[in-house]
Amino acid sequence: MKYQNLEEFEKANKFGMGEANIAYAKFFIGNSYLNPLTDSEKTSLFLANVTFEPGCRNNWHIHHAKKGGGQILICTAGEGWYQEEGEEAVSLKEGDVITIPPEVKHWHGAKKDSWFSHIAVEVPGEETSNEWCESVSNEEYNAL
Repeated sequence: MKYQNLEEFEKANKFGMGEANIAYAKFFIGNSYLNPLTDSEKTSLFLANVTFEPGCRNNWHIHHAKKGGGQILICTAGEGWYQEEGEEAVSLKEGDVITIPPEVKHWHGAKKDSWFSHIAVEVPGEETSNEWCESVSNEEYNAL
């Protein structure tokens, strides 16, 4: 379901928006919010609810790992996009799950007319790192 109205979206966003994602703002077009769901001092599995305002998306990026690794997205509220390099964009809605293998260049974010949230799961692995790449251009994004 699309949510243009923030108040309506917040009712549907059961895991909460959290705080402005200032630490990673340079890797996003638009505003995003981060609500960590696990405590890194208590578990090695990091989960966070990431919220994107309408039109917000992250840059192309790659989750590197020598073994294991990657990312899982569990869509929880609103509608968004996921795209792997060289593939068509996939429309996302509440309840969708995306499994992103390591070494796959991709991006994800909100549709231009809806708020969007997903739980991001960082899959544990050996020698993991994230590489942030170029932004998704307005031309690419607006063609969706």
